[in-house]
Amino acid sequence: MDTTTIVIIVIVVLIIFFVIGLYNRLVVLNKRVQEAWSDITAQLKRRYDLIPNLIDTVKGYAKHEKDVFKEVTKARTKAMNAETTQEKAEAENQLSSTLKSLFAVSESYPDVKASKNFLELQRELRDTEDKILASRRFYNTVVRDYNIAIKKFPAVLIASMLGFTKKDFFELDEEQNKVVQEAPDVKF
Repeated sequence: MDTTTIVIIVIVVLIIFFVIGLYNRLVVLNKRVQEAWSDITAQLKRRYDLIPNLIDTVKGYAKHEKDVFKEVTKARTKAMNAETTQEKAEAENQLSSTLKSLFAVSESYPDVKASKNFLELQRELRDTEDKILASRRFYNTVVRDYNIAIKKFPAVLIASMLGFTKKDFFELDEEQNKVVQEAPDVKF
């Protein structure tokens, strides 16, 4: 073999190793996005499990507030059935709004405010909301890193060919973000 052939073989081998390394890096980043989304899903499930207990507690004291209970239940169902990141974010925005209404109703009933069960559920919901916020921040950070990685040169040349596509952030609009932060902090 002549020197030119050896140089070409070395260059091809280096390119192959580079592509393999790049692919493996993108796989790791993609897996981190999936793990971060799984954490959000777990926290949201915990939130969904708390909501019926919260509704039942308030319902026992405020029987004539049926519309609020129906709206919270409907929003919870919609959030649980949302599939895409965007649908999930929109459904969570709606659920946060309805929870705020539920807490507003509970303020009108002194017996609810004094209920140990309600106070414990409120504490658990506040804790869950904090965990959702932390999980969402982590997820968005990982998605940002992943999206940057697939757009940087030279990854941009091969990322889409290898099946790596842009991921959506899990974002709440500013008004809804305030609702999520305010709802659990209602003082009784």
